[in-house]
Amino acid sequence: MTRISTLELLAAARTAGRGIGAFNVLHLETAEALVAAAEQAGLPVILQISENCVRYHGSLRPIGLATIAAAEAAGVPVAVHLDHAEDAALAREAIDLGFSSVMYDGAALAYADNVAATAAVVRYAHAAGASVEAELGEIGGKDGAHAPGVRTDPDEAARFVAETGVDALAVAVGSSHAMRERTARLDVELIGRIRSRVPVPLVLHGSSGVPDESLVEAIGAGMTKINVSTHLNGFFTGGVRAALESDGKMVDSRKYLRAGRDGLVPEAARLLRLFAGGPDDNDGGSHT
Repeated sequence: MTRISTLELLAAARTAGRGIGAFNVLHLETAEALVAAAEQAGLPVILQISENCVRYHGSLRPIGLATIAAAEAAGVPVAVHLDHAEDAALAREAIDLGFSSVMYDGAALAYADNVAATAAVVRYAHAAGASVEAELGEIGGKDGAHAPGVRTDPDEAARFVAETGVDALAVAVGSSHAMRERTARLDVELIGRIRSRVPVPLVLHGSSGVPDESLVEAIGAGMTKINVSTHLNGFFTGGVRAALESDGKMVDSRKYLRAGRDGLVPEAARLLRLFAGGPDDNDGGSHT
């Protein structure tokens, strides 16, 4: 199975009223686990590499090409996406490497500057056959448009999409990044109003802090791309921790990284099924 366009996956999910999981890659083992989860669920997945991940690895190219290779070897459709890039040069580099989509995050800029910078990335991406996700919302602390209390205005969102030509829009509706407890309350009515005004797929960032039932409601109201990182990281780390605690003399990192990889797969597969409206094997609402 070759890589597939992010936009193609989003368009199909939006038309069907389904959600699609966009899960963050931290290292190769994460990418392998997420592909295995998608194959287990029999569903597509979007693999995301964030600007923070690039900073951790020191550059985009090694982890980017490894993730693309994992996508190309998958038995189900897998797209590769750059997540939360505040640096337009990084977005261009990802496009040049073969990423099918990038998120350019200009939310820290004034509205007019955000429009201009985002439109420039869109022109570059579209010329290469890639798509662009952007973010709109007021700024509030570390989480920007996803800080508590921040909400996207539907009319401004529609205008932003028209002025920039973006292919997907991340909106602020009550979630917040890096939450370890699943207690966020989403404004489902606002999601519906934005969906009625905005002609492109909507993206929910900070989904780790949202309970299952709220995610299902959000998808029903119009959310399409559901980003998850922190929640799944907990399953990987839990597998590593259990392996090390079971054998205090373990020194082969492949053994505990395999345990982390294996620990991530079932929950990622469960979320993919949940977002797609399929059967849920177990209640994941209490997981962290």
